[in-house]
Amino acid sequence: MASMSYLEEMFQNAGTPPHAEETPTVLTHFEDDRVDEYYWLRDKDSPKVIELLSQENSYAKSVTSGLKALEEELFNEMKGRIKETDLSVPVLKKNYYYFSKTEEGKQYPIHVRKRVGSETEEILLDENLEASGHSFFALGGLSVSPDERLAAYLRDIDGSELYTLRVRDTASGDVKAEIEECYYGLAWSLDSQIVFFTKTDDQMRPYQVWRLDLVKSTTELVFQEDDDGYFVGIGTTKDDMFIVIEAASKTTTQVLLINASTPLSPPQRFTDRVKDLEYSVEHWQNRFFVVTNRDNPDFSLMVVDEGVNDHTCWEPFLEAVAGVRLLDTEIFSDFIALEERYQATTRLRVVDLRSRRIYEVPKKEEVSSIFIGENAEFSAKALRYEYSSLTTPRSVFDIDLESHESILLKQTEVLGDFDSSRYITFRVWADARDGTKIPLSVVSRADIHPIQNGHPTLIYGYGSYEHSIDPVFSSLRLSLLDRGVIFAFAHIRGGGEMGRSWYLDGKFEKKVHTFTDFIDATKALIKLGWADPNRIAARGGSAGGMLMGAIANMAPELYKVIVAEVPFVDCLTTILDPSLPLTTFEWEEWGNPVVDKAIYEVMKSYTPYENVTDAQYPFMLVTAGLNDPRVSYWEPAKWMQRLRKRTRNPRIILKTEMGAGHQGPSGRYEIWRDEAFVYAFVLSALELA
Repeated sequence: MASMSYLEEMFQNAGTPPHAEETPTVLTHFEDDRVDEYYWLRDKDSPKVIELLSQENSYAKSVTSGLKALEEELFNEMKGRIKETDLSVPVLKKNYYYFSKTEEGKQYPIHVRKRVGSETEEILLDENLEASGHSFFALGGLSVSPDERLAAYLRDIDGSELYTLRVRDTASGDVKAEIEECYYGLAWSLDSQIVFFTKTDDQMRPYQVWRLDLVKSTTELVFQEDDDGYFVGIGTTKDDMFIVIEAASKTTTQVLLINASTPLSPPQRFTDRVKDLEYSVEHWQNRFFVVTNRDNPDFSLMVVDEGVNDHTCWEPFLEAVAGVRLLDTEIFSDFIALEERYQATTRLRVVDLRSRRIYEVPKKEEVSSIFIGENAEFSAKALRYEYSSLTTPRSVFDIDLESHESILLKQTEVLGDFDSSRYITFRVWADARDGTKIPLSVVSRADIHPIQNGHPTLIYGYGSYEHSIDPVFSSLRLSLLDRGVIFAFAHIRGGGEMGRSWYLDGKFEKKVHTFTDFIDATKALIKLGWADPNRIAARGGSAGGMLMGAIANMAPELYKVIVAEVPFVDCLTTILDPSLPLTTFEWEEWGNPVVDKAIYEVMKSYTPYENVTDAQYPFMLVTAGLNDPRVSYWEPAKWMQRLRKRTRNPRIILKTEMGAGHQGPSGRYEIWRDEAFVYAFVLSALELA
């Protein structure tokens, strides 16, 4: 008989896990009777729900009690690499340099500015003071008024993503206004008297834009979106000339504008709402630049005169490049920067608006990430950008837009004996079962090479919403690499790493590609000699947690341990219920199984909760947030109960954040400790501890 692993022994010694009382509720759809065994879990105010989740946390602590020493060792390693007292690179806007700083022993950053020519610091917002007395704190936005005298900010103290808007006098610190239950987004009028903000409906859909008049102390509804398939956002153009209201579904955008100098005027449409037309706008002199999919599914840059409210009049500004996805732009008085994606990496190009000449910002590594940074001044002659790779810490540069010379302003310092040359990063292309080439970004110690039996490996995936997982540095990850673990990002279909077609090929009826791509990418790492077939870990969160649930059902024998964080695993039940937060908005991502039987059958074929089998599953660590508005806590709780009920020798724990939401704990020390907990579980499962 094979010897029992340490983690297996801990599960055995932890005793019988908690089990939910079954109170079946029958939901009938098409020809199928679906029994939602734990429907009562939706009542988070019920004492028995809190009791069950608390019992689950106690059970998780019991299982992992033997890992406390390793968890503490990992936490101290992580903390020891980070410069706890540090400053960000200052950003110039008008008369001030803005930056943030962290101080040793404090959980949150402090937002500061200095007037040009002065060394006196003015504290705009100390997140530590805002968080005082609360177990959770998140800043949803911070915006200084054009006259530089007021600061508006959004604070969340429970993880629900419903924010309190506060407007504070920057000199006295006095709070001038406070409004509860706001959402993301802030915008100022040019006279600094009006603040625009958003509100949500009962389903957590941002659907209203309001304006707060600080002189009259009144609020007024500006815009309401009644189509429940659309989210509303608010912002301003780079030159502060226009308030931008964006109403967007997953596939269609409509922009409305308010001149920031006449903030009480009604919003004016930029163009009619056209199905499947997506775009964003930026103002320049008397024209607008438009990034749009009108003529190119990977988006292109167009231009139109101010006041022309017809999308058919948009004129191409640059010729689109095949296979290149235009992601974002940064506008300056004489230049425009383009952030693009090609072959699962990002690139930056700069266009001289006077000559139309194009310059690409060089990168030193093929598998790396380059992004537009903070650029507040419209008249600036330098572009702030950031660069990172799996072996290079975050680096902030300014590039002179005339001479093309880049100057390194700061590279995140990694304390201790870190030496980037001790690690290597490279690209692997895996063959999917339908012949598609799947890119993986891989990092390992430089002294590790492919061998017949491979090495312990952790593979991370997401694969939804056209969201890309870019290869960037993490000092926390060094605790895995230094112990011989190979780390890989699998850039699977459903994400955006290879352009819009990559996303569409992992959506709706093709969603299964997301899961099979991840499995095939895992098998490729084994075949190439990188991954040990007996010591592979998989990790993903949210929609990536759904991925984890799907691969656990489809290939449980392939993984030794799976970490599923706030996983979207009861998808069919959720998407069938339009009364739940965000459901109707999500129909354009997953399909609408309420009216489409084909989509219903497709979802039923892959949803993790529906497809649990009686196989031997891997070790599993599952997390949830009681106040999570995106993936309700009952989804992972129900899934965990079904896994325990139906699988052989279930080895699964659920860890619920009782005072937080989708992002987990908020303070940086708590985040590091949470990561140390995950790493300890994974390393123990891989028999590296």
